[in-house]
Amino acid sequence: MLRPKKQIKPKMKHRPFLKWAGGKFRLTDEINKAFPKKKQCLIEPFVGAGAVFLNSNFERYILADINPDLINLFNIVKENVDEYIQACKPIFFAEDANTPTYYYAKRRQFNESQDPFERAVIFLYLNRFGFNGLCRYNSKNEFNVPFGAYKSHYFPEDELRYFSHKAQSAVFLCGDFQQTFELADKHSVIYCDPPYAPLQQETNFTGYAGNEFDLNHQRMLAEIAQKTQKERQISVLISNHDTKFTREIYKGAKFKRVKVQRSISQNSEKRVKVKELIAIFKA
Repeated sequence: MLRPKKQIKPKMKHRPFLKWAGGKFRLTDEINKAFPKKKQCLIEPFVGAGAVFLNSNFERYILADINPDLINLFNIVKENVDEYIQACKPIFFAEDANTPTYYYAKRRQFNESQDPFERAVIFLYLNRFGFNGLCRYNSKNEFNVPFGAYKSHYFPEDELRYFSHKAQSAVFLCGDFQQTFELADKHSVIYCDPPYAPLQQETNFTGYAGNEFDLNHQRMLAEIAQKTQKERQISVLISNHDTKFTREIYKGAKFKRVKVQRSISQNSEKRVKVKELIAIFKA
């Protein structure tokens, strides 16, 4: 069952239209406070669902991710949100939309489709009806997130329209973080929200749009952030777990500690607060 559309009310913060594991919606106030003043452009190499983008105030945005499905979706919403919304509604409001049979049929259709618009439409459905905002692919690059089995669902029309409005000042690019760093200049600040470093050192990698983002990638990101600060005089902020490992690789940065309630479990009673940090390499 879909929840009725909420009446639009004035609000200070804007939610992304996608669910996103590890999203920074709850931390946008803290992140905004850490940004340097008088910068014109925000660059995000790991844009995710775009919570920081939606709740910040820059003249320009360069927003990148290695996931081509995500960037394709954002460009379609930016350019033609009305057509996109109308195409999504029949899927969301289908009588059997909230059933495993329908979900897995749509997931199969998504994996077989080569049409960018069709993939963007189904991607939103899979995101809202799949398990807890996960975006995961197997070794064949097939989306493989299981059915979410939620009692109700909300169609994010208002959030889509606001995203499209805000996106008129943004450029969306598909690429890795090294490529994205090269686009920065003295008028920019870079904010990075990479896949989390593991809380336990025994775990070496986390998913990164079908690729492994391991401890070596974490070190590479830290090194390029330090180099960008020192050699190019560009400030870089990085969010991550607050662990001995992250404090070691971000040596030289200023640390801002925050506590975040992890929302990867469907059972809210099992959600716990996890210590995170914002590493600030201030130019």
